[in-house]
Amino acid sequence: MRYEITGDPLYKDIGAFFMDVVNSSHSYATGGTSVGEFWSDPKRLASTLQTENEESCTTYNMLKVSRHLFRWTKEMAYADYYERALTNGVLGIQRGTEPGVMIYMLPQYPGSSKAKSNHGWGTLYDSFWCCYGTGIESFSKLGDSIYFEEREAPGLYIIQYISSSLDWKSGQILLHQKVDPIVSSDPYLRVTLTFSPKKGTSQASTLHLRIPIWTNSEGATATINSQSLPLPAPGSFLSVNRKWSSSDKLTLQIPISLRTEAIKDDRHEYASVQAILHGPYLLAGHTSGDWNLKSGSGKSLSDSITPIPASYNGQLVSFSQESGNSTFVLANSNYSISMEKLPESGTDASLQATFRLIFKDSSSSKLSSVKDAIGKSVMLEPFDLPGMLLVQQGKDRSFAVTKSADDDGSSIFRVVSGLDGKDGTVSLESGAQNGCYVYSGVDYKSGQSMKLSCKSSDTGFNQGASFVMNKGLSQYHPISFVAKGDKRNFLLTPLYSLREESYTIYFHIQP
Repeated sequence: MRYEITGDPLYKDIGAFFMDVVNSSHSYATGGTSVGEFWSDPKRLASTLQTENEESCTTYNMLKVSRHLFRWTKEMAYADYYERALTNGVLGIQRGTEPGVMIYMLPQYPGSSKAKSNHGWGTLYDSFWCCYGTGIESFSKLGDSIYFEEREAPGLYIIQYISSSLDWKSGQILLHQKVDPIVSSDPYLRVTLTFSPKKGTSQASTLHLRIPIWTNSEGATATINSQSLPLPAPGSFLSVNRKWSSSDKLTLQIPISLRTEAIKDDRHEYASVQAILHGPYLLAGHTSGDWNLKSGSGKSLSDSITPIPASYNGQLVSFSQESGNSTFVLANSNYSISMEKLPESGTDASLQATFRLIFKDSSSSKLSSVKDAIGKSVMLEPFDLPGMLLVQQGKDRSFAVTKSADDDGSSIFRVVSGLDGKDGTVSLESGAQNGCYVYSGVDYKSGQSMKLSCKSSDTGFNQGASFVMNKGLSQYHPISFVAKGDKRNFLLTPLYSLREESYTIYFHIQP
């Protein structure tokens, strides 16, 4: 602020120097910084990954600095930083859509959880750390740095692509920005701008649209009323000057793709420690600590990281039973299958209690209701272990979760109407051993191991082999990928979307 008040360029230089030092040597892939509320040695971040990384107040203040610097310089680097830190360092500090439930620190170590730091998640009425004040303020001003006005000659800089409207008084127009939802299967960010000039408007004005540094020119297009516009290189602004009319429509389509980013650490032994981003979104792997990924044999990350189709959400299910006065769910726990108490959403347990039905007959993959699955042969893929399957190990033996299944039918189950005869229940019959079913027992407690049991006249067998099949407790985020790992695959989703789940954002990526 001293530069703005005094005009002394020394303070402008101090601000720019400070921002450069922090971003070049002390910032994580989120755009956040600090460890235990301090800065440590420059370019040594691989040694700092722990629970007490990235104080939320620090991100809040760095956003303020970058906002001032962009206003003074119009330099793209500050706009790119603002998007990164807002998307990955601010949107994820509130627990889902629960206002007033915030975090102090954003852990970065492999197997982190936002709930597992010295503070964890706060509470609605009994927490008020410094990061509550800045965090709540951050969510009250999400729209304050989308548009920047240039007053000398009417000009407008659009540095963030967020669906919004702006009453641009000096430009004498109402501007409407619409951004299509981003999904992992669509390789483009698509933006449409329309205009409502105010009555009597006669002046021309200029729009400057940010072409982010994270995109590329191949496949990028911009049009005004279907006429192509020349696009500058990434890291530049596309400037369009005209007298805007209500019939004008400006569209922008820019590639959004995967990339890796090395941790800021100049020691050779940490060169393989990298984060994965999809455009501006930092991706987190659902894992309690594994972090070994394969880079693939090709030049593109798409050889080893593939998008999850949106249709897969329609194949996600959870299986539940009542025992005593509690509801239990079928769950994958440490590569074995057991019955666990019904978990809250947004937790590791809710991921572990969700399975994807892979139909043996691919034409049967659409699942509108439980009845659609009856009579079908399926395989069960744990939600948090893509590529693995639930397999049978023989009569009266427990189940396992393995990376690949033999051709002996051990991973095949037939979905049949519940043996208990109740409406809406199903039983899972072995595809290899007729008359044998996934069985829990009766009157059990949490942790009850599941086994394959053959039908008998024992009291309670039909009950123990019948489940209510509902929509999965967890769902794939629209931006979701599967990454090939050394011993297992990883489900990748945006860090900001996580709540209690364990995650890893820095991976050891090897050939």
